[in-house]
Amino acid sequence: MRVLVTEDDENLRVALEFALRGDGFAVDTAADLPGADEALMVNAYDCAVFDRMLPSGDALLYVRNRRGAGWPMPVLFLTARDSVADRIDGLRVGGGDYLVKPFAMPELIARVRSLCRRDMAGQAVVLRCADVELDTGRHQIARAGVLLTVTRKEYLVMERLMAASGRPVSRRELIRYAWDEMADPASNVLDVVIARLRRKLKDPPLIHTVRGSGYRMAPLQ
Repeated sequence: MRVLVTEDDENLRVALEFALRGDGFAVDTAADLPGADEALMVNAYDCAVFDRMLPSGDALLYVRNRRGAGWPMPVLFLTARDSVADRIDGLRVGGGDYLVKPFAMPELIARVRSLCRRDMAGQAVVLRCADVELDTGRHQIARAGVLLTVTRKEYLVMERLMAASGRPVSRRELIRYAWDEMADPASNVLDVVIARLRRKLKDPPLIHTVRGSGYRMAPLQ
């Protein structure tokens, strides 16, 4: 699950990033609303965490405007404003949750995970390639009806490859999807995951190397 954290307090931003990464999330961060805009234009997220009051504006108004344009992403607001009216305002504009500072980091992680799962449950689909099925709701992969035991990274790489419907997916895109923007595209982490997936999927092979482009998932012609 990939999360965008927008927080202007650098110490808190780093602490949030560290805690969420430690719990298995891929995390990108922004210090202000323009930074959040830029990240949202180029990446897909399962949830966004916004500090309510930022130097560049009120994140509540930012989310309200995006909701008016049909933006569906789950949002958690962080704020020092703890009145009932403030909480109601946050939920009214489309915030999925509202957490008052100071907060316990395990509680924030639990709330973010809950928002991600709630969103995925409403959008669950089954992706298919030959005799392989990937259930996005249950996070399960099966080949010929047999469930495969996969890690979180393996699942994410498979999900991105299968969602491309046979089109090549670049190494950079796979790494950004399964890890985050801090991962080094030149490292061998993706190669290791691809090799493990090929072993688990067995024959006939479905994941193919596309020289100069990355990988694609499709039956052999």
